[in-house]
Amino acid sequence: MMDGRVGAIRRKLDESEFVDIAILSYAAKYCSGFYGPFREAAQSAAQFGDRSSYQMDPANAREALREVALDLEEGADMIMVKPALPYLDIVQRVRDAFDVPVAAYNVSGEYSMVKAAARNGWIDEKRVVLEILTSIQRAGAGIILTYHAKDAARWLKAC
Repeated sequence: MMDGRVGAIRRKLDESEFVDIAILSYAAKYCSGFYGPFREAAQSAAQFGDRSSYQMDPANAREALREVALDLEEGADMIMVKPALPYLDIVQRVRDAFDVPVAAYNVSGEYSMVKAAARNGWIDEKRVVLEILTSIQRAGAGIILTYHAKDAARWLKAC
């Protein structure tokens, strides 16, 4: 999230007596090629330039901890790391450094790779999805947002 945004949201919520409404901050949102399928479906690809001015450099792990700390100081209650798989180390660092719920977003590109590989018979989709979700949880995410949610719920219910 842009600097100051969490603080502004928190102030407005508090002024409106919504003091119990939690804020989930996208403090650790990386500039990633894994957003492609969503951007294509939503027709939201950048028309010019890129989004690197407000998304983090994939090579910079320390920036995530600084941005998380700033958003927590402004009033964030939970932190999101996005995308999940290439940044499991960041999920773990955030979980280890801060005593707040950590969410990880398993984004459209991660989902699409699994679906394409399964469709081609290269992987066992159920096994791979459950392995991915387990790895995200093992890294420290207490909340996982994923396009695999319905399938995972069905598979886990059958167990």
